[in-house]
Amino acid sequence: MALNPTNNRPNNRGFRPRVVEEPYRINERITAQRVRVVGENIKVDVYPIAVAIKMAQEQGLDLVEISPKAEPPVCKVIDYSKFKYEQKKKQKEIKANAQKSVLKEIRFGPNTDDHDFNFKVKHAENFLKEGAKVKAYVHFAGRSIVYKERGEILLLKFAQSLEALGKVEQMPQLEGKRMYLLMTPKGKGK
Repeated sequence: MALNPTNNRPNNRGFRPRVVEEPYRINERITAQRVRVVGENIKVDVYPIAVAIKMAQEQGLDLVEISPKAEPPVCKVIDYSKFKYEQKKKQKEIKANAQKSVLKEIRFGPNTDDHDFNFKVKHAENFLKEGAKVKAYVHFAGRSIVYKERGEILLLKFAQSLEALGKVEQMPQLEGKRMYLLMTPKGKGK
């Protein structure tokens, strides 16, 4: 191990062991003097902390503080590692069931002709059918910024052609050199 000459401490290059903080207090880490104890094969009542820990140890289990803000705090006699596993599993399930919203972008120029417009509307229809949000924008390059009204008309025409599948969440709005329109699907996606 190399020594740093300025302070005579080992040079560990900033490595610090990762300390995982437990989300629940267990056994001796519970600070309350009296706790309400719940669990299987336990008479639900308020006990001194030492008695509650002893009850848990007699069953070969842990005393876990479930509700620390209650008066007195609620503790459960359970196998802590199994409890943590179940909590992780629940979190994973919640995450999997959460709706993931996808945002698809469609770009126009202020002078987009009808064929290109219809082509991009077809893409937007597919995106809305899949349940994705659609962000359509007109990009004004150079001096084309003087045709702001053309861009707004184009975006409103776009929204009108898709009104059967989606609804406008945000009306056309100019930000810098781009004018945006945001649409969300009406029905449920996949």
